[in-house]
Amino acid sequence: MQILMVSWEYPPVVVGGLGRHVDALSGELAAAGHHVVVLSRQPTGSDATTHPTALTVVDPRKSDEPTPPGGGSSVGSRRMSEEPTPSGGGSSVGSLRVLRVAEDPPHLEFRRDLVAWTLAWGHAAVRAALQQLRGWAPDVVHAHDWLAAHAGIALADVLDVPLVATVHATEAGRNAGRLATPLQQQVHSVEWWLARRADALITCSTAMHDEVEELFGPSLAPVEVVPNGIALHDWTVAPQHTAAARARWVPDGGPLLVYFGRLEHEKGVQDLLAALPRIRRGHPGTRLLVVGTGTQRDLLVERARTAQCHGVDFAGHLPDAELAAAVAAADAVVLPSHYEPFGIVALEAAAAGAPLVVARSGGLAEVVVDGETGVSFVPRDVNGLADAVGRVLDDPPAAAHRAARARERLATDFAWAGIAARTGAVYGAARRRPAVPLGRPEIPTGSAFRDGAFRDGAFRDGAFRDGAFRDGAFRDGAFRDAVGAP
Repeated sequence: MQILMVSWEYPPVVVGGLGRHVDALSGELAAAGHHVVVLSRQPTGSDATTHPTALTVVDPRKSDEPTPPGGGSSVGSRRMSEEPTPSGGGSSVGSLRVLRVAEDPPHLEFRRDLVAWTLAWGHAAVRAALQQLRGWAPDVVHAHDWLAAHAGIALADVLDVPLVATVHATEAGRNAGRLATPLQQQVHSVEWWLARRADALITCSTAMHDEVEELFGPSLAPVEVVPNGIALHDWTVAPQHTAAARARWVPDGGPLLVYFGRLEHEKGVQDLLAALPRIRRGHPGTRLLVVGTGTQRDLLVERARTAQCHGVDFAGHLPDAELAAAVAAADAVVLPSHYEPFGIVALEAAAAGAPLVVARSGGLAEVVVDGETGVSFVPRDVNGLADAVGRVLDDPPAAAHRAARARERLATDFAWAGIAARTGAVYGAARRRPAVPLGRPEIPTGSAFRDGAFRDGAFRDGAFRDGAFRDGAFRDGAFRDAVGAP
């Protein structure tokens, strides 16, 4: 099958989990014998003189370095080659090419002009695809998230092939159901358009499946759940490196808790800080290592200081090997997210062999089975979080057993070969639906969710209970957390 994958990020341009997902999926599809072209972009702020549009052939079996863990930005793309390469698993020959599109001359900045910048990239991507891929026709176009909507829809229509869309997250979900600002409403309307226009839809979890149907239905194409994946070898850490990490972060030998990921309000790190004093009373010497960056970093550091929250280290971004070693050294990796479409960091922690403590939010409740592959708690319940961590620290053998079961599950439920096969099945079943004129979606004035709250009760009053967003929106238009830094 010939597949055109449209994604606004692809290594080495990586913002978060989406870029790593597209990298792994496209490589696995090519290795399985498919012919894949990834339509992506050059780095933000560059132009055609510094980073011209380029179509390169990639060896799907090789990479310059492992895909970095934890959503870091230093991702090396797969090795370039001059000709398509045979798959690593059979006689069929697949190929992987990447078309990286230069930014056009207009002065548009990603953060300042997000929607205009997205439209400009989509326009440039369509032109580049039609010019550079002459003589090559895909059987399907696969668009990833709203930033790929305009290019994906246009190319599927021009080429008259099915459009598959993966919805990795939603604007309403990121903002507790509120669509209060013009930017939030614009993003939501593009998501609605992509979902309604797609001939097949993919979400990474059952929670996201339900969210997509509630926000964008009815009259959607079939929505299939295909999870994210993990490459175990990227997180295999030698014992001496694990020991060195423990010596570095807990030199006194106490328990080590690790959080890694973006530092945004929806990730719930503030709850972990609030629970830490109680955890330390039950387990003296416990230290918390917070790895990552984000818009909430300074606020979290100040909260830890004013609350006299002892034993916290904010490490910022760690190099890949150091992060993997720190995670492997943890007595527990704690992920207290309020909103989590999937939770790929939980897979990464499991691959490193770390015991997991997670909030039962969205996809995390599916990735981690309470009492079997980790310990979970109700989102935003600080006492429940502290109790869950206590369960892990009180019984290290049981925690190690759960961690081992979690790692074993990765090889069956979250292996990229199986995920690529399931995605390929979606492609094969997709058929173009009759064109239906679409008006503009109605923007809800209250919560975008019918019951005014997420089903797990994390936002029972339709807003964050601690008043972090009393005006129902981020102060600068709410989208800083939605896509991260370009």
